[in-house]
Amino acid sequence: MELLTAELRHQLSANWIDGQENAEIGQAELDYAPVLKLFTPWAQATWLLTELNEDTGILFGLCDLGLGCAELGYVSLHELEQVRGPVGLTIERDVHWKPKATLSVYAEAARRPGRIVTKIEALAAAQQYLAGEARKAGKPCMSRLLLED
Repeated sequence: MELLTAELRHQLSANWIDGQENAEIGQAELDYAPVLKLFTPWAQATWLLTELNEDTGILFGLCDLGLGCAELGYVSLHELEQVRGPVGLTIERDVHWKPKATLSVYAEAARRPGRIVTKIEALAAAQQYLAGEARKAGKPCMSRLLLED
């Protein structure tokens, strides 16, 4: 299975370009919903990805290698495509996954347990915390839950 369809690649790239343009004019960082979820079927690694720099093949998102410390960061698409597990298994795209929140909410929800969590209660608590922190700082809260699901 291809990790990125043309549609996913387009959305990830559009997010990257939009984010770069926003940074150039000094606007606040954008908080995208993850575009896709990748995982290892033989281990506990998971990636929730929001952006792709087409020039470098570098993706941005929440990376959880199953070691107890999920973190926001960058990962090479080429390297993900080259990973092989037992009996030649490869990293897969979760074709049934739909995002429930923006990336900052997932990152906050992962902070305490050290892994990506998807339960709506944990995501709601994380979003509430982020909204409170934004209020304290006098900034708008960019994070949100996607309750249309």
